Amino acid sequence: LEKKYDKVYEFCKKHKTRIHYVVYGILITAYLAVLIAACSLNFSRAFPLFIITVLVIFFICWDFLIAKYEDRIAAFFSPARSYLEKQWFWMKWVLCAALIITIICWLAFDTAKRGSHQLISFGGLVMYVLMMFIFSKYPTRVAWRPVFSGIGMQFILGLLILRTKVGFDVFNWIGVQIQTFLEYSDTGAKFVFGEKYMDHFFAFKVLPIVIFFSTVMSMLYHIGFMQWLVRKVGWIMQICMGTTPVESLVAAGNIFVGQTESPLLVRPYLPYITKSELHAVMTAGFSTIAGSVLGAYISFGVSASHLLTASVMSAPASLATSKLLWPETEKPAVTLRSDLQMAKGDSKNLLEAASQGASASILLVANIAVNLISFLALLAFVDSALSWVGSLFGYPQLNFENVCAYVFMPFSFMMGVDWEDSFIVGGLLGYKTFFNEFVAYERLSKLIHNRENGGSMYINGVKQYMTVRSEVIATYALCGFANFGSLGLVIGGLTSIAPSKKKEIAGGAFRAMIAGTVACFMTACVAGMLSTPALEVPCHTVLGNAFKSTDLPANSTELVECCQQLFTSVNHSQEIFPGGNYSLSSWKGCCQILDQPAFNC
Repeated sequence: LEKKYDKVYEFCKKHKTRIHYVVYGILITAYLAVLIAACSLNFSRAFPLFIITVLVIFFICWDFLIAKYEDRIAAFFSPARSYLEKQWFWMKWVLCAALIITIICWLAFDTAKRGSHQLISFGGLVMYVLMMFIFSKYPTRVAWRPVFSGIGMQFILGLLILRTKVGFDVFNWIGVQIQTFLEYSDTGAKFVFGEKYMDHFFAFKVLPIVIFFSTVMSMLYHIGFMQWLVRKVGWIMQICMGTTPVESLVAAGNIFVGQTESPLLVRPYLPYITKSELHAVMTAGFSTIAGSVLGAYISFGVSASHLLTASVMSAPASLATSKLLWPETEKPAVTLRSDLQMAKGDSKNLLEAASQGASASILLVANIAVNLISFLALLAFVDSALSWVGSLFGYPQLNFENVCAYVFMPFSFMMGVDWEDSFIVGGLLGYKTFFNEFVAYERLSKLIHNRENGGSMYINGVKQYMTVRSEVIATYALCGFANFGSLGLVIGGLTSIAPSKKKEIAGGAFRAMIAGTVACFMTACVAGMLSTPALEVPCHTVLGNAFKSTDLPANSTELVECCQQLFTSVNHSQEIFPGGNYSLSSWKGCCQILDQPAFNC
């Protein structure tokens, strides 16, 4: 038996590669057979699996061709590249002129169709670019290609996701799948904390999501999927924006991981990067959020699709603002393209990777919990102190949110937020900047729930919820780690990775935080230009607020749509009567606005 075992062992060792190919072939054939069977039974149900399979096959073929025939492909396209380089001087001016004319025409038509809100958002985008240029470290050395390319990538991504049905449906579908996926963390939470775990929503519902997501990300890093994805996204940004490989990879990594984890992807190269590259690395961390906390914000009730879109759009924006605020004045030492080595995990197998991911999240969960406890307690004290000071002057309503609202109100309005809501969004921006985005999103979720539940828009003169448009813009503006708490985290984290850059890190961190904040604001401006939400509040609330007074309100698109919906809902009834949440005054008002026949009214 031992001799036969040795023969089999030697045979397997000798033909190891062929055996692997045979096993892979059998598994792939079985998978394709299952896919074909699923598509035959119900193609619409199997459509997502079909699309994922096609994308996987495409990228496998792409990587194979690039790895084997990269030199031939480069040689094939070299004549076209040489021609473009020769003609680039006049072509860039033609392209710039065409781009400007396109933007002006689009803004004119869009403003005529949808109103002036989009124009305000565009004005805000221009204002933030000018502000960054004025306060730039070296205004005369600004390279405009990364700036305009970054804004262009933002706009194209926003256009595809927010204005096209396919793009919106795809991101909406991804958002729904992520929400469904994150709900599996409830099983573990229920087992550990008991059936009534939802009674302590944040501790036993939100924080387990962070642990679960961290575990999954660690497993994806072990199998190499995250490195592959980050490399592809970084390559796209590098080609389009002309940024260096290091800063492009870190910006791409920040879409998925946190501000202290993404620099680890390029750890060997950090001691050799320039001051501008280091500033870009820090800015990318401040302008995006980690995937691990993304799930927590989704559990608050914030739109998953908008959070995903914001994370993707802010990556090119971070490079644009960074290169505007701190332009490159040195020659980058790391200019490798395909040979740039990315750090890998040290886990031996998938189970160890899962365990390491869960263990690594302990510090993150504890950090979130203790920060929220301390910040909310500090906020309550500051509010009490400000209220006492305000009462001395007959204004006991004074609190931290009011102070921040007045400071950030102009910035929120220039993003395209309605004037009535800019005060509330300004307060949220203050919470995010001086405390953290967890506090801000928690406050935003309350406003969203108030709108969804309906009720009076004002109670004792205080607005209880915002329009959907304002909520969307606020979601994009808050989607980043740019706050004073993260400032110390970045300085400490990067200094431990690259001790030789300690002085440069400390000197540029604050500017990077400002650039990261502006990157989020620019993303919010683009979202304000492109977002087209449906009805802002429930129709029964709209009609109730509109017909409170005896005077007939001015016709608005929203009011007419709600009245039409009211009549449509009972169109097939024999008898029309007030029902549900609609009052008699709403029916009378709609009769007058729509000029319905006497029989119907």
